[in-house]
Amino acid sequence: MTPVDAAAEVLALARARTASPTVQFLEADLFEWQPPRRYDTVFFAFWLSFVPPTRLPDFWNTVATALAPGGKAIFIDDGPAAASEEKILANQPAPAALRRLDDGSQYRIVKVFHDVRTLTDDLTALGWSVRIWPMGCNFIGIAEPPTTPG
Repeated sequence: MTPVDAAAEVLALARARTASPTVQFLEADLFEWQPPRRYDTVFFAFWLSFVPPTRLPDFWNTVATALAPGGKAIFIDDGPAAASEEKILANQPAPAALRRLDDGSQYRIVKVFHDVRTLTDDLTALGWSVRIWPMGCNFIGIAEPPTTPG
């Protein structure tokens, strides 16, 4: 297993909760990272909504490159109903929200609330075989890449 995150703090928290010596934690920018090997499963939770729409095809190409033949991507994220819990910002170069942390600091973040039908159509257009199910304010998906990534 290879958890990847750009934040050393997040990796430190995960490392402290993981007893397995076979887990290899990797600090990397997922938009720049090239998988060193192929995996049977790539899982991400509440990550897809932070990918700017213009970077979505490249992101999915990276996921496809990381998957072994027959591998699947499994993902969970916020659907449109979750937008009611965010302060959405208008007139931004990418969909965005204002996020306030527990310490009171505020940050403008990319936040895309994917509609199940549109995300399914977008992935299908990229050659993926995908099934996505709404689950309350969220959704869960399973996707298989095209036989030739890119």
